[in-house]
Amino acid sequence: MHFIKNTIVIIGLAAVAGSALAQEEEAATSFTYATYFYCDAAGQERVDEIVKTQNAPVYDQMVKDGVITGWGWLAHHTGGKWRRIQYYQAPTVDGLLDAQAEIDKRFTALGDTGDAEFGKICRSHDDYIWEAKSGSSGEGRGEAGFSVYYGCDQSREMRADEIVAKDFAPLFDKYVAAGKFTSWGWSSHSVGGEFRRLQTMTAKDHKSLLKARNEMIDEMYAEGSKAGEEFASICGSHVDYMWDIQLETP
Repeated sequence: MHFIKNTIVIIGLAAVAGSALAQEEEAATSFTYATYFYCDAAGQERVDEIVKTQNAPVYDQMVKDGVITGWGWLAHHTGGKWRRIQYYQAPTVDGLLDAQAEIDKRFTALGDTGDAEFGKICRSHDDYIWEAKSGSSGEGRGEAGFSVYYGCDQSREMRADEIVAKDFAPLFDKYVAAGKFTSWGWSSHSVGGEFRRLQTMTAKDHKSLLKARNEMIDEMYAEGSKAGEEFASICGSHVDYMWDIQLETP
């Protein structure tokens, strides 16, 4: 299997983070294809080198050509078993699939681009397609990312989107305006695994990001906060990840 060619990422968030994870942070309609890799920790820096030197020029050119609107590569800092995220974005799911075919075509034309070596280091992965629902950014994204992957009640998850847009978004925007976050995003599950929603935020470094996030949580779930209580009843479980954002375009 062509890991690099056919499994491009949130942070994508991502999600988005990615936007994806960057991914996950466009106010206009945007979809992110995010691939979360399980890698041998002893070899993951070599994978970073392959992506930076051999793959980045191809993806950057695809952004310039208008095939994709953005892409990125994120490295695990703290969290679960995912070690790397690779993602790309487009305005539609069809656009993501068309881009995937074009990516495969371009790498095939280049010949050996480290695919085999990449696959030996990162042997398995999980794929997600995320749809951006809410988000904003200041002057681009920071170098430190935080992603919260939520398990939600599917019968009420659209209500969670409403709470984020109406009650939480002004709070996130306030933190961006104050320079405590450089961006934030909220994305919904379109295709993929068990997680139903993705919340992302970035900052200049992990220490300031964690400090700001803790302050914000205190405001979101302050005593008597009906929005916080209702949101927690819908999306009652989550997994946290901290990411080093190594490469992103734009």
